[in-house]
Amino acid sequence: MSLHVGEGELVTLVGRNGAGKTTLLRCVTGLHRQNTGSIRLNGRDISDLPPHTRARAGLGYVPDDRGIYATLAVEENLTLPPVVATTRWPLDRIYETFPVLRERRAHAGTKLSGGEQQMLAIARALRTGASVLLLDEPTEGLAPVLVQRVAAMLQEAKREGTTVLLVEQNLRFATTVADRHYLLAQGQIVEALANQEVIARESELLRHLGV
Repeated sequence: MSLHVGEGELVTLVGRNGAGKTTLLRCVTGLHRQNTGSIRLNGRDISDLPPHTRARAGLGYVPDDRGIYATLAVEENLTLPPVVATTRWPLDRIYETFPVLRERRAHAGTKLSGGEQQMLAIARALRTGASVLLLDEPTEGLAPVLVQRVAAMLQEAKREGTTVLLVEQNLRFATTVADRHYLLAQGQIVEALANQEVIARESELLRHLGV
């Protein structure tokens, strides 16, 4: 597959379970090795770099399992990854955006609810100052009010120039935040769609996704 995400764009990958969305994100981060082709960040080929070097180059990853460290408190989870750019979100801003994390900053990360853990995982990536965010199903299992908060946070990060590649099953949510969409099936990109195209074809695409 071949795709491009421009600076400051928010692009989604949509497709049924097993289409290859998570595998693609893990290849970009270096957690999976791609068999062929190249992965470029700001024109630089990063295909042979280990995951930690890609992270320091500006890739921030929020996996579908959230990756919260069970033995660390919320604030320790937030501050463990190194800051890679001056565009980072400082703790004060994170706590202002996600007040529940301030309230529970001394709690063990895994003692949070699922929605709170998702907030923590996203906030941790923002604190590093990553220029490119890769998010895998960030709204899965979240209450509607938290979905709205995630949407607002992504739109704010995008306005500030952050590039986002988002795996998302919630098509209606995707159309509220994305510029473009790639439709995946069986490990291949079958369509590249503008946001208005997805809105116009919503019923058809929902049938394709099986949701």
